[in-house]
Amino acid sequence: MALTRDFKETVKERATREPAFAKAMLDEAATAFLNGEPHVARLILRDLVNASVGFEGLAAETNRPSKSLHRMLSEKGNPSMDNLAAIFGAVRKRLGVAFEAHAVEAA
Repeated sequence: MALTRDFKETVKERATREPAFAKAMLDEAATAFLNGEPHVARLILRDLVNASVGFEGLAAETNRPSKSLHRMLSEKGNPSMDNLAAIFGAVRKRLGVAFEAHAVEAA
């Protein structure tokens, strides 16, 4: 019988162990959001929060209840732009990342 690992635990361990992977997750979440896929962005952010700052730490940094943050980053969550900016800002700060947006013309 093959041993299996929980996907979320694997992602968490890798993001903790490899800062470049965590930064790539943040980049992917931002890209998904900007490309009109907020549901994908929320799920990536949820995994990244679990791997980096944690929901209690995020609550302290954003002055929002951790339970509310859990709901915002759930599959059916609907965070406001202010809340989403606060979440991105806290994770970005924790990872030491700066955002830079570039426009690309559609083909």
